Amino acid sequence: MGKWYRIASTFRRLERIGRRRRRLLFEAALWLSLARASILIVPFRHLAPRIGRVAPLADGLTPVQRSTLLEAEIELVRDIGWAVTRAARYAPFEAVCLPQALAAKMMLRRRKVPGVLFFGAARRPATGRLEAHAWVLAAGVEVTGYPSAHSFTPTVCFV
Repeated sequence: MGKWYRIASTFRRLERIGRRRRRLLFEAALWLSLARASILIVPFRHLAPRIGRVAPLADGLTPVQRSTLLEAEIELVRDIGWAVTRAARYAPFEAVCLPQALAAKMMLRRRKVPGVLFFGAARRPATGRLEAHAWVLAAGVEVTGYPSAHSFTPTVCFV
């Protein structure tokens, strides 16, 4: 009974979230799957041009970050972030920061909403290990990879 109860419970929750968010959730699951497969199969030098163009980090902000979004776009960006992180939580594969960032970037691009995918690094004081992280920002709205992104130094960004 436990397994069937969890499945029924999941479907009840899906009914409550509404059609728009439900569609975003299914789209996010698809993009996460494609992103994960691409990361495993395609060399990054071939994947990078599909992400976007590399933008300079001269003053810490890119031109896309300085742009403004309409209120409806801000709500859409937040919903995309919600859908990607929720789909990643239930994915049957490891959907860490990079697949989430790629999925969010593609969902934003599909809707012609400007977004920036950042890659960053940080050295952990306790271990001395260098760690990497990916996150997405759309005109100041945090999409994926937060709050962890705040502890990483951006090294490159794609617009």
